[in-house]
Amino acid sequence: MTASLSAEEYRELIQVALATSTDADTVDPEPRTLFTPDSHRLALDPDVTVVRGARGVGKTVWFKALQDGELRALAANDYQLARLKSVETLAGYGTELRPDSYPGPASLGRMLEDGTAPYDIWMTVLLRALGTPGIQQPPSWPERVRWLRDHTDEQDEALATADQRAGEDKATRLILFDALDRLHTSREQANRLIEGILRLALELRTRTRNLRAKVFIRPDMFDSPRLHFADASKLTSNAADLTWSVPNLYGLFFHQLGNAESPHASTFRSATGIWQPAEANRYLLPRNLMGDQDVQREVFTGIAGQWMGANHRRGHTYTWLPNHLMDGIGQTSPRSFLRALTSANEDTRGRFAGHQYALHWDGIRRGVQTASRTRVAEVAEDLPWVQTAMKPLAGQQVPIDQETIVNCWQEDDLATTLRGGGKETDESQVRTGPRNSDDYDEIIRELIEIGIISRRATGKLDLPDVYRIAFDLGRKGGVPRIQG
Repeated sequence: MTASLSAEEYRELIQVALATSTDADTVDPEPRTLFTPDSHRLALDPDVTVVRGARGVGKTVWFKALQDGELRALAANDYQLARLKSVETLAGYGTELRPDSYPGPASLGRMLEDGTAPYDIWMTVLLRALGTPGIQQPPSWPERVRWLRDHTDEQDEALATADQRAGEDKATRLILFDALDRLHTSREQANRLIEGILRLALELRTRTRNLRAKVFIRPDMFDSPRLHFADASKLTSNAADLTWSVPNLYGLFFHQLGNAESPHASTFRSATGIWQPAEANRYLLPRNLMGDQDVQREVFTGIAGQWMGANHRRGHTYTWLPNHLMDGIGQTSPRSFLRALTSANEDTRGRFAGHQYALHWDGIRRGVQTASRTRVAEVAEDLPWVQTAMKPLAGQQVPIDQETIVNCWQEDDLATTLRGGGKETDESQVRTGPRNSDDYDEIIRELIEIGIISRRATGKLDLPDVYRIAFDLGRKGGVPRIQG
């Protein structure tokens, strides 16, 4: 299988295809580019309540796509998930400011300060979304919650009525929650709000037949010890994970190329098999281009060459790229993957325009550096304490002994900084963790759990390149650290 596009035509196609494909917060998914990896089918089942996923794996994409009737139908067809076609979605919380649908962070904070129970807040959001008459009248969220508390008998009646009507319509009313890390700046308060959401989701699952919730959440937030409550295990057993295999990642890349608004897209499709036309001017990948790694390797070799250098000693481009973007638990986010490819394309056009392939191996290395910088910035937003813990390790080499890490932390008095008494104190670092600032061995275990570091069979600790590079740790023969 040989593509007929020139190197420069491939660069033009990649530039168009990946221009806006990495930021779901500001760019809405659209039918033409919606990609449906096989591993996400379970997460979209209306009966699956909790959908776990790290930054950049698609939580917000699916949160938005499920609220769009056309996208929901496309997903239902691709996954042969007929129930999705009879789903009516309601927004419980998300990245957008939608004060008519749900309270924003400032309003949530004020209600918590006033002693409002989080469960009451989310039940109010649900009943308002379901159209319960009395709760529509009050003009503000605090007043609506007060209405709920003053009409406890009507709450059960409203749920029963909505459940019955949904059954008569042969539909499932599905309330969606996303962006839970933005509920409140305090992790403790955010956990309270998340517990309220999960309690509501559990009640809908156990007490109604046609009302459901779907909660998109980071694994570290869902697994927090603070979120353990009666019957919470029923949600755990019902949870799904948004994961991406290497074939999924390349399938996503090829899907974007074949569906780009570029004259080169049709040439790419013609050269890579039989693409099936679908709804909304959308083309579906040939099955072997979706899941056959040998076929994918051949196509990517035509784009980036076979080796990460002049010969095989530096590794094969197809495996090298995802391997160097994996975290400590073996997961690569599609956002990091596409960001690395975008950067590699830009770097190649700027420095290796005459290269025989669209992507130069050194451009791919620089793409991994860029993706590492972006990934670490995301971690700093989600878990500020991680960046604080990694800072004393800058300049070290991996693999590294646990004792060496602990010594670095002791010399820097990390525990005091994390508790809020150090010169680099940031209040958000204290609020977001770790679970035990005084136990360095426990901090290491927590860093392993969230994939920042991993433990080798020898007992030594390692950092995957996606974090190591931007955290400024070295590795003999590895991708260079970011300079400057």
